[in-house]
Amino acid sequence: MNKLIIKPFFDEVTCTVTYVLTDKATSQTAVIDPVLDYDANSGKLSSTSIDAVIDHIDSNNLRLEWILETHAHADHVSAAAYLKNKRGGQIGIGEHIKTVQSTFKAAFNFGSEMHCDGRQFDYLFEDGELLTLGHLAIEVKHTPGHTPACASYLIEDAVFVGDTIFMPDFGTARTDFPNGSAKALYQSIQKLLALPEHTRMFVGHDYKSPTRDVYAWETTVLEQKRNNIHVKTGSNENDFIKMRNTRDATLPVPKLLLPAIQLNIRSGQLPPQESNGQSYLKIPLTVSFSQ
Repeated sequence: MNKLIIKPFFDEVTCTVTYVLTDKATSQTAVIDPVLDYDANSGKLSSTSIDAVIDHIDSNNLRLEWILETHAHADHVSAAAYLKNKRGGQIGIGEHIKTVQSTFKAAFNFGSEMHCDGRQFDYLFEDGELLTLGHLAIEVKHTPGHTPACASYLIEDAVFVGDTIFMPDFGTARTDFPNGSAKALYQSIQKLLALPEHTRMFVGHDYKSPTRDVYAWETTVLEQKRNNIHVKTGSNENDFIKMRNTRDATLPVPKLLLPAIQLNIRSGQLPPQESNGQSYLKIPLTVSFSQ
């Protein structure tokens, strides 16, 4: 009998799945990859998506212990800081977030106010570290490739993989972000596929597929090994690397990359207010014409 209750919340705007995990015996709860709503046209942040999660926590008398990020996302703004402010809990992410912070501090030319030691998070997890959630244990697995800081979370017979691997009919994530690696992604996926075949696998996003017109986010290790269009059993590492690199070169930049990454390397905290009391994001300009 499973002691873990899993409640998914799907944000159709960003195609992100937020998971609420609860130990049935103690009502202690973890939230994975919470979403804060962001309107790119106006720069407005709002909380409709995460407030639905909070309503679920409150209505079921749950005790929030952990807010877990699988990585610094490029496609949505993290609600981790907002959620912690509203309901407590400790924010955790893989220790290699420090590499991501340093990379984007340079890319955005941030000043001394941007610290790259992970202090914006409460915990930086090492590979193999064990967390407690009530009577349950959560094992952190470092699964880089999409980004160098990606982590998956294994609890009971369920693993939450973020962007490391998608539903079998969609395949795998891009690896062309700074310090991403198709080779590392392939190896991370093999680590996940070595789990028992009955292990339930919960992905971080879904975009439907050419053969499926409904969203889905739960599969199994066995189904991935049999059917994943990029990495099923018998796939070749070199072929995967070639496919991934070739395909990634054709993909557009995620539309929320510039705002999302600036906020997410801070755990969703806003940049420091300037003298007028307003927080600002930066937009680097690339000039492709002669001036």
